[in-house]
Amino acid sequence: MNMFDLQGEVAVVIGATGVLGGALADGLAEAGAKVAVLGRNAERGEARVQAIQAKGGQAVFFNCDAISRASLGEAHQQIEAKFGAPTILVNAAGGNAPQVTVTAERPFEQIALADWQANFDLNLAGGVLLPCQEFGPGMCQRGRGSIINIASVSAHLPLSRVVTYSAAKAAVLSLSQFLAREWALKGVRVNTLTPGFFPAEQNRKLLFNEDGSPTARTKSIWGHTPMNRFGESHELMGACLFLASHKASSFVTGTDIRVDGGFLSQTI
Repeated sequence: MNMFDLQGEVAVVIGATGVLGGALADGLAEAGAKVAVLGRNAERGEARVQAIQAKGGQAVFFNCDAISRASLGEAHQQIEAKFGAPTILVNAAGGNAPQVTVTAERPFEQIALADWQANFDLNLAGGVLLPCQEFGPGMCQRGRGSIINIASVSAHLPLSRVVTYSAAKAAVLSLSQFLAREWALKGVRVNTLTPGFFPAEQNRKLLFNEDGSPTARTKSIWGHTPMNRFGESHELMGACLFLASHKASSFVTGTDIRVDGGFLSQTI
């Protein structure tokens, strides 16, 4: 028996137009799942679908705003019409906005409440709350589902400069554990996946200088990471497939799997 065979599964990946969400969509498709690629950037979404299809996988892009329940509902209907009822949900939407990043010019006390709330909307409402409200009840009714919410190492230990993102991701962990308990007897497992540092568009300027050399922040991260490097997007796939598989992780819910090169295991 192949514990990681996802043939017959329908996976919804919200935020699959991003680097990490896209990699997770690739992995799910390679394992045999039919993948609904959801995001706001149609160009990137269609490119992700084409890449999956080129490898023999099945995927369709659906334009969707994770912060809009109406948009999620419309995408849900289209997914069911195309692939059938979703059995796997990966919530990979999120990010940190420049206007809530603490800098010398913008100290913590000057973060605007509206910007704080907008970042929470993206990472918590769009990252967990609304997608779980939309897709979770159907999974509960059918008695089968795996929900994987993307957290962050900053959810465990708040990072300097990205306090709003850290606080929102901490809330992702808490809400995920609540849902794991709430839906455990309904056949729906809810877990979190915690990436360490994976360079992406949202953090590249913080990690590399214009000439490509590492910034002081990058050197600090590497020094705090036992593996002394950043992660590569494909390195998240194994943990995601484990949590997605109803065979491999049937007794796993309410847990958090860290893929961080050991970042959270080290203090000094």
